[in-house]
Amino acid sequence: MVTAHVFIACSLDGFIARQNGDIDWLLQRDTSAEAHGFDDFIADKDMILMGRGTYEKVLTFDSWPYNLPVLVLSEQLAKEPVPLALEGKVRFSTLTPKHALESLAEQGVHRVYVDGGQLIQSFLRERLIADMVITTVPVLLGSGRPLFGDMAQDIGLALVSSRSFPSGLVQSHYRVLPQ
Repeated sequence: MVTAHVFIACSLDGFIARQNGDIDWLLQRDTSAEAHGFDDFIADKDMILMGRGTYEKVLTFDSWPYNLPVLVLSEQLAKEPVPLALEGKVRFSTLTPKHALESLAEQGVHRVYVDGGQLIQSFLRERLIADMVITTVPVLLGSGRPLFGDMAQDIGLALVSSRSFPSGLVQSHYRVLPQ
């Protein structure tokens, strides 16, 4: 069985990016002296699943930041070839979250990092997320791309831990409760 895990930052008002996808409010913060636990989080993951928006944002970075294989779940991108520089690192797929996890289980994958607002929402709607580490940045954006969207039903969470950092960031780890 594959378990899906989230590690993401959002503004205090719940946005992961501005309407145009910009994350300048996150990248401009000097938190370099703080370890926020991403290295520990990613250490036991076999693969990264991300949505198209996140993939396209990561492409704007100076270099590809991931050592793990990445599966991008996107109807649009599945029709495109993977860029030459990312061959062997990235694959595109039209699979649904449930079918993606089933396929990955057949390939021996056990733990995946799910990244991207809409993809996280899709996984949550299907009750496929095991836990979430959410780092709240002390800034109000007023509008943008929300971390969470409409849900057909409530999704219960249990707080595993919470900690604050000198920069003002607050990080909470939640386990998603069974239905």
